[in-house]
Amino acid sequence: MRCHNVSKEERSKLVSGAIRKMDGKYLDIAGSHVTARVLQTCVKWCSQSERDAIFDDLQPHLLTLSRKKYAVFLVKKLIELATKKQFASFISSLHGHVAKLLPHTIGAAVVDYAFQRATQPQKRQLLLELYSTELQLFKDLTVQSSCSLLETISKLGLQKSSVLQYMTIEIQKILEKGTVEYFIVHTAILEYFTIADKTSALDVIRQLIPLLTQGASIIDEDEPSIATELPKKTKSKKKRLSEPLIVRIMQTKEGLKLAISCLKYGSAKERKKIIKSLKGHIMKLALNDFGCLFLISIISIVDDTKLVSKIVIQELAKNLKQLILHKNGRRPLLQLLHPLCSRYLSPADLACLSYNVPSLSSREGEASDSATEVISENKVDAVTDKEPDGLEGTQIVSESKKDPSQRRHELLIKSGLAEALVQSCIEDVGELLRTNFGKELLYEVAVGGKDNVLEGVTDRVHMLHDAIASDAAQPKTEDIEHAFENFFSSRVIRRMIIDCPAFAVTLWRKALKGKCKIWAEGHSSKVVTAFLESPSSEVKDLAKHELQPLIDTGILKVPDHKAMEK
Repeated sequence: MRCHNVSKEERSKLVSGAIRKMDGKYLDIAGSHVTARVLQTCVKWCSQSERDAIFDDLQPHLLTLSRKKYAVFLVKKLIELATKKQFASFISSLHGHVAKLLPHTIGAAVVDYAFQRATQPQKRQLLLELYSTELQLFKDLTVQSSCSLLETISKLGLQKSSVLQYMTIEIQKILEKGTVEYFIVHTAILEYFTIADKTSALDVIRQLIPLLTQGASIIDEDEPSIATELPKKTKSKKKRLSEPLIVRIMQTKEGLKLAISCLKYGSAKERKKIIKSLKGHIMKLALNDFGCLFLISIISIVDDTKLVSKIVIQELAKNLKQLILHKNGRRPLLQLLHPLCSRYLSPADLACLSYNVPSLSSREGEASDSATEVISENKVDAVTDKEPDGLEGTQIVSESKKDPSQRRHELLIKSGLAEALVQSCIEDVGELLRTNFGKELLYEVAVGGKDNVLEGVTDRVHMLHDAIASDAAQPKTEDIEHAFENFFSSRVIRRMIIDCPAFAVTLWRKALKGKCKIWAEGHSSKVVTAFLESPSSEVKDLAKHELQPLIDTGILKVPDHKAMEK
């Protein structure tokens, strides 16, 4: 039945025959480690009517099967293929059992599997049971449209102190069992943080950090190794075991926020443990939608730049070309060059990076074991138009002592990353100019980064200017689109001319002087007119003599300044 070379008709015949023989024995078969996989395969390939019959027969026992080591996969398959009515029935059957299943190592996986596939009201229904005993006992109270814990407390008239006490007990059970890799658990803990006091929130974070870093191949020297206690695993299981949980939870926004909370409010020793656990997994994080944001948090918060350079920066430096051209991989590099720039980070990304636990972010005058609270000066840069949600003023609040500009200098210049980055840009200048993601990092390097952070490698940056100008000075060919005519490169070169006078002078002398008439139309006209838009009088004077006749004769059209791309 599982072979790929079996025809659809033959497989259907085999599945139907197997189901007829198993009829009436589904429960016994589901609980056996030998036959459970057979029934699971039948559920996958059988007809809808046959699947409905199996679901109806097992429905009263699904909660029991959810706790069994081998039957759990069958339950997941039934949930995956269930109709809307069947799925709603299963969600309803979970009422009163969510809090009991989440600390269960097997049952938690089933609840989370259902949670991820549930509608928003169904998700709230599952979460509400973790708030109070009343919501666990009375099903009608869980049917509501509120979207947060605070709204639920207000709407139902619950006492905040009793909810906090109840949730503390339930979350403590989950932490003791270590079932913290699930989306529903992340959501519950984040909601708990909205009402938790400082002591309760810090206690949860302190317990989370060892759980999130477990499974890592790097173990702190001052902690006893548990490697000898682990049973023998297959090669694939060993690989998964070596991957810390903090890497695996980077699949959701909630997992990211939980990890950022641990990083922000953990002590210096705990931060060190988190970063050490990431050794060998930096590239996986860098290429992940949420993992790259966690790396941004690390390089924006952690004061121990030697450790960050050793674990994070060195691995990034080994894979620069792949990172530069990748949508997510380039972001940690861009963060170092131009922190929290809204051109490269969406409002949702910025909201995640600025996430704070309410009771902990309001501390004043208190010192942690490792640092005092400061507010990073890395404000969201208003490169693009201000977003309607007002995130342009967002800041990363963290327990850090080091000045942000000093941290950037140490991570970029002292680590040698800046020099390697410039060299990589020089070697692949043509490709980077003409690609959507590559051009952004090329621009930041060419202009020297925000606050001229690349001042220590100015000579290398000037070599990059020469390389870009040399590419632009090449004659037109049919093999490759010219830098002045390509959609991406023409626009990024225009920005470089406006924002970097040194580059503008180099480009003019190498590629444009005496040739402006050739490039006065099409995409290339954006490059030519950029010399007149430059705030530098030197750049304007350099080109004005040659460009003014083209404007007077109507060959070169200068667009309205207000309509120009910023």
